Amino acid sequence: MPLRLRAGARAVAACKFNTAFSAILRLGDPVLLVVGALGAHWLRFGTFAIALDYGRLVSITLLFALLVLGASTSLYGSWRGRGVLLEIAQLSLRWTIVFIGLVLYATAIQVTDTLSRLWLGGWFGLSLTFVILLRLIVRGAAAWVRSRGMDLRSAVIVGANPDAQRIVDVLQHNVWAGIDLRGWFATSADRGELAGAAALGKLEGLERYVQLHGIDQVWVALPMRDEAAIAATLQQLQHSTADIKFVPDLFGMQLLNHSVEQVAGLPVINLRSSPLDGNAYLVKSVMDRVLGALILLLIAPLLVAIAAGVKLSSPGPILFRQARHGMSGRPIEVWKFRSMRVHCEDGGQVTQARRGDARITPFGAFLRRTSLDELPQFFNVLQGSMSIVGPRPHALAHNEQYKDLVDQYMQRHRVKPGITGWAQVNGLRGETDTVEKMARRVEYDLYYLQNWSPWFDLRIILMTTFKGFAGSNAY
Repeated sequence: MPLRLRAGARAVAACKFNTAFSAILRLGDPVLLVVGALGAHWLRFGTFAIALDYGRLVSITLLFALLVLGASTSLYGSWRGRGVLLEIAQLSLRWTIVFIGLVLYATAIQVTDTLSRLWLGGWFGLSLTFVILLRLIVRGAAAWVRSRGMDLRSAVIVGANPDAQRIVDVLQHNVWAGIDLRGWFATSADRGELAGAAALGKLEGLERYVQLHGIDQVWVALPMRDEAAIAATLQQLQHSTADIKFVPDLFGMQLLNHSVEQVAGLPVINLRSSPLDGNAYLVKSVMDRVLGALILLLIAPLLVAIAAGVKLSSPGPILFRQARHGMSGRPIEVWKFRSMRVHCEDGGQVTQARRGDARITPFGAFLRRTSLDELPQFFNVLQGSMSIVGPRPHALAHNEQYKDLVDQYMQRHRVKPGITGWAQVNGLRGETDTVEKMARRVEYDLYYLQNWSPWFDLRIILMTTFKGFAGSNAY
């Protein structure tokens, strides 16, 4: 069979596999939603015979789920090269939206009094578990198929440099991505070789090879300064239907939430941007306000008791206010229970508290050791100047001190500062008397920015509840 025909047959087979996998997921999600409802009903009431009122709720939720899940192309499109954790996070978010809609609907028609909360919680947990397992099974089947040479995308690389070598290593290591790397083409500037990939010749032969072998993808790994070679590559492929993937030489740069977008029709690569734009900012703001209000209601008696303790322990105000940098570096006023005796420092200097600091009152030492002095910051959260979770705000003087000493230090201000954070629950609390300590804290803060999600916030809040309020570094 001619090479072109064989390539066409492979493309048709791959399309069939993708269609089949997508159909299984599109059909499986609503089916498992209903199965989860029946399973939860059996666990709660001992029977699969679901009551009429419950059946109506299942039907309405099913319709809402079809709208919410069907609007997402990422859940049912090809996941080739995309991690399973990202897909599970996206699925869990949309599943949560579906059940929030169910609760709002049940509240609106006033059936919450007769609705079993155990059944509702069991339905959510079972159905979400089922659809996650379905995706793991389908992905496993796809990996099995690809390991046997089916459902593959053929690819070649243009360029021979460290970035190109990284592509070779990544594609060979992640066989589940289903990308069959055939080799690489050299430009006039290339002097090296790519280990683990076959040399296919000079760039001038790219067009013929791609056409003759039905190549699906061309990965262009050229420096952005090599405009002539990039233009020559595109010229070679002007009549080809192969996907062209440009991999700019950015691997050595310090990037933050890099992405690609269009601005007024112009293609733009974001090298550094806030992780909390658009919908993400809205989700986090709602979470902060709702959780912040609930927590303040729960701890109100404790706040009154601490306020009395501060007032009786030493003369001075109950609250301590200090200027800090908030989101985008804007100054904000952060509130804490006063833990030190009233004092003044020369020249606006801010001296961090140290172990055995004579300025700290006995009651203040208890508050600092347990982090109870931070509780007034929930009012900052309601005010909108802080979040429950985020990088801890540092004194303005410390920001000036460390911004030139710690790489990427000011990038932590791309989100609102938090009452607790990823650094704090990992033990990085208290005095930062060395550059190394501050750099370590910033490293954890940047990890939080790169990996933010609502679930990550909830995880940090739970970790703070169980282990984050006290520690050996808090004094």
